[in-house]
Amino acid sequence: MRSRFVILAATLVVVFLVLSIPSRDSPPPLSTRATGFSWNQAAYWDTLEAKYRNLRQSGCGEAGLVAGPELAGLGASMAGLETEPVAAEAPVLDSVERGFFDLGPYAAACPQFARDYVLLSGRMRGAIKQQSRHWDVGDDAVRERLYRLLYGSRGVIEEVMLHHPDSVASLLPGTNEPSATPAAIVQGVEIHSGDMLVSRGGYPTSALIARGNDFPGNFSHVALVYVDSATHVASTIEAHIERGVVISSAAEYLADKKLRILVLRPRADLPQLEADPMLPHRAAGRAIQRARREHIPYDFTMDYSDPSHLFCSEVASAAYRDVGIRLWMGMSTISSPGLRRWLGSFGVRHFETQEPSDLEYDPQLVVVAEWRDPATLRQDHIDNAVIDAMLEGAERGDRLGYPWYQLAPARLAKAYSWILGGFGKTGPIPEGMSTAAALRNSAFSKRQRLLASRVSAAADSVGRAQGYPPPYWKLLELARQAVVAEPGR
Repeated sequence: MRSRFVILAATLVVVFLVLSIPSRDSPPPLSTRATGFSWNQAAYWDTLEAKYRNLRQSGCGEAGLVAGPELAGLGASMAGLETEPVAAEAPVLDSVERGFFDLGPYAAACPQFARDYVLLSGRMRGAIKQQSRHWDVGDDAVRERLYRLLYGSRGVIEEVMLHHPDSVASLLPGTNEPSATPAAIVQGVEIHSGDMLVSRGGYPTSALIARGNDFPGNFSHVALVYVDSATHVASTIEAHIERGVVISSAAEYLADKKLRILVLRPRADLPQLEADPMLPHRAAGRAIQRARREHIPYDFTMDYSDPSHLFCSEVASAAYRDVGIRLWMGMSTISSPGLRRWLGSFGVRHFETQEPSDLEYDPQLVVVAEWRDPATLRQDHIDNAVIDAMLEGAERGDRLGYPWYQLAPARLAKAYSWILGGFGKTGPIPEGMSTAAALRNSAFSKRQRLLASRVSAAADSVGRAQGYPPPYWKLLELARQAVVAEPGR
């Protein structure tokens, strides 16, 4: 009897050890591009913060002598950009960018300027989007111009919002682009069939998707809207890592944690829409019919050219490609070796792809509205700072690992998930995701949450000491310190 027990125990140990042998990962190829965008303006950010501190001491009366005329001057510049085309390299755009940043401390120090400043940012976004219709958005210099103006202005107004979270509305209206397709009202905004909802989730992997490319962004997910022409009920078609392509009601879509949502709509004057104004509805209709008809797995490789598996951006791009519109006129590139290595260990094989944040820069699309959740905006910034600091570590050679002893049980969980998948159910490890990738994902998320909690505590301490919340560049410093202080590093 004892010998049988010894044999069984030895067999289980051997099986466990065999299942714990890691598979070999092929390293991703090196990029032929240079590294991604960097502001490289640390001294300027410090100057803006110093100006803000001075304005807090001197009061809003003195600030109004400068802010009022400057707001009016920027408004006049917007009027010019709304009527006269300019080249992407035009000096006036440098002046607009600098002027908008320079006004940030005034809006942060004086609440009476905050609302006008935020509204001005929406007007600027509309004007720049309109100007970009005449630009070659595939050109690197043009892409950088768009990024600096659109991403940069969002960053500044969110710093202002963090100083006055109760005084700034969570909804920033954009352009009410006309559309002939069926519509529904969602959270006070008229949403049309064929619109795209670009959002930011509240999970560590969401932050990685948003930040992990050559132009770090604010968005991690894309959903395509379908509005039934008879009932006017809105649904979304979207790809989830856990389930593949799914159809959700508007309530289900909003219930899944969203820190921000951008509503994008194809321009009504596109030649394809002038020929067929219902084309966006047809695109969304084809997508929802396919999702109802068949199971579409999630595409972990990020191959936007293969429609058999779809990642979130690809749901929208494939639907519009089928009706003759090529979205993502400017593609995302991922050139940093450390980031490519990390994403490769998650299963990514294509490093020039369609990132959610890119869709905002597509001149074929108009921004209809943007929702933010003021209550979670601070956490959004902390998560971004932590991811940025972690990715700096990736460039120094940090790797994504997991405890070796978790591999064997995870492989059994993968087998169980495969069996459940045969019955149309979802298991603990998503279809198409390798066991090692799932373990890395779990370890990465745990590490990011731990670092974020430490940065949040440090930011609270700094905020109490100086009397205002630390700006993003200071959050990044705190995140770097937290990474360096990790045990074993």
